[in-house]
Amino acid sequence: MDLDLRKVRYFVAVADTLHFGRAADELHIAQPVLSRQIRALEKDLGTPLLTRDSHGVALTDAGRQLLTDAGPLLASAHAVRRRVTVAARGSRRMTVGFRAGIAVAPAAQLFAARHPDVLVDVQRIEGDDQAPMLLDGRIDVAYVRLPIDESGLRVAPLYTEPRVAVLPARHELAGREQITEADLVGEPLVWHMDASTQPTRRPHPNAGYVVRGVEETLEHVAAGRGISFLARSATVFYSHPDISYVPVPDLASEQVCLAVAASQTSPVVDDFFAAALKAAEVTAECGNYEMWQLGGDGLSAN
Repeated sequence: MDLDLRKVRYFVAVADTLHFGRAADELHIAQPVLSRQIRALEKDLGTPLLTRDSHGVALTDAGRQLLTDAGPLLASAHAVRRRVTVAARGSRRMTVGFRAGIAVAPAAQLFAARHPDVLVDVQRIEGDDQAPMLLDGRIDVAYVRLPIDESGLRVAPLYTEPRVAVLPARHELAGREQITEADLVGEPLVWHMDASTQPTRRPHPNAGYVVRGVEETLEHVAAGRGISFLARSATVFYSHPDISYVPVPDLASEQVCLAVAASQTSPVVDDFFAAALKAAEVTAECGNYEMWQLGGDGLSAN
């Protein structure tokens, strides 16, 4: 029997709230209707998904597995609807996501030589946007920085780049030509929520500030609340009078990749993927995107 996505969506609402009444309110349906839909889904799957008793609602092992799988499944369904709608309108547009500091132009120029009729739109994304925006179809392809949850994605490495320390301008190490990880041991670290992504192997106490994006990071560091790390390319685009960027050669490099949803089958998107890989090869040879411009049939050096 095919899986009813509406029932799955109802289940996710209950699983997220662990309360049938609140879930019914969020879904704008009556609670008895919601209860019947969940029972029908359990019958379809042949297993209980939730337990209900005087203590409340809890997920079974099967329910926890379905909740894990439901996110990518519903996102993929949404992406299919979006792509079909775009195709029905005859739109020749592709949206490329990119992280701060990553240049899209070299690949876009190569792609335009082959597809001059396709408008390439760009949208900057943050770390926690990378996978969700690809899976639900808000962006068609993205330049991402690892780590990323690769479930439901095709991910291809492009290049690595060094990181730098982000220090308050008044910091005793600010302005040096370079420093080491050991120089920064014990410094409070301004980082986003997932501490496992920290590039340093040495201990850093959490500064207590959860940041999202380069701008927030710079403001916290400038205020003296801690230090941080950025990919070197991002520093080209972001300057701040109260910030000093200092190279840290022994810091782990950052991996930049290209990613698309595994369900994405558009030949146009595949062509952009190929253009991005070619642009990355050219960049690796010259070491800098800014050294290249579009020639008659591709990229050529200035």
